Amino acid sequence: MLLQIDHTTVYRYARPVILGTHRLMVRPMEGHDVQVRSSTLAITPACRTRWIQDVFGNSIAILDFAEPAAELRVESRVTVEQYNTNPFDFVLDHHAGELPFRYSEDEAIDIAPFLLRQFPQDEPAIQNWIRPYLNAQGRARTLDFLTAITRSMPLYFQYTRREEPGVQSPGETLNKRAGSCRDFALLLMEAARQLGLAARFASGYLCRASSSNQTQEAASDATHAWAEIYLPGAGWKGFDPTCGILAADLHLRVAVSRHPGQAAPVSGSFIGAPGDDLGMIVTVNARAAEDTPPAT
Repeated sequence: MLLQIDHTTVYRYARPVILGTHRLMVRPMEGHDVQVRSSTLAITPACRTRWIQDVFGNSIAILDFAEPAAELRVESRVTVEQYNTNPFDFVLDHHAGELPFRYSEDEAIDIAPFLLRQFPQDEPAIQNWIRPYLNAQGRARTLDFLTAITRSMPLYFQYTRREEPGVQSPGETLNKRAGSCRDFALLLMEAARQLGLAARFASGYLCRASSSNQTQEAASDATHAWAEIYLPGAGWKGFDPTCGILAADLHLRVAVSRHPGQAAPVSGSFIGAPGDDLGMIVTVNARAAEDTPPAT
């Protein structure tokens, strides 16, 4: 399946300001399941662009500007081929079939950072939330637990698009029963970690298709986030609690990280006076290529 993503970010200022170094995370991660067919990146004002790969294997564009500017415009356009048409095409290792389980010694060393819980104060609330999905001994079939809790979240939580930076704590999301896709992803990550599962944050796009539901349609007009959980025998598998599904052919991963704050699509600084910042405008059009309207 071909996917096409147009992503534009515009920062406006009251007068020309000095732009500091900026970091972009807009190029999809490639692998056996995703291949980039074309990619263009247009930056205004002119800048020096260099590419690096971070500790998680993400492609990052580093922008250095020479002249002040009253507007910064970043336009990314990519077309990729997505091969992940069946998210259930895997077999778990025998020992990983039931929760909780232990990772092998070799795996445990490498995934240790993704096991660390980041909100210990919310652990009692998370435990209360996941208890109905476990038996009296606190156990469950691994895939049954993950699919059940993922599918239940759109039924009991309200999706809201939040433009402000950062994420809600898991406790706050549970209390409000509402949040953005990144809030839901973080909640699922912390629940998985509480059961000894390695989890990481995935940022990218959910592309629009003719069969999309209302939540998926909303997500296709913005960047999207979900959780990835490491399952022996399957590797990193994506679970999208916003839509209640496993990540599949309409999900396009751009970055992964241990914490949501490490996967911002655009980040940087500027030097100017108080009040110079007039705000940011982001437009995203993520769609399956066959849904692209004809030119007029």
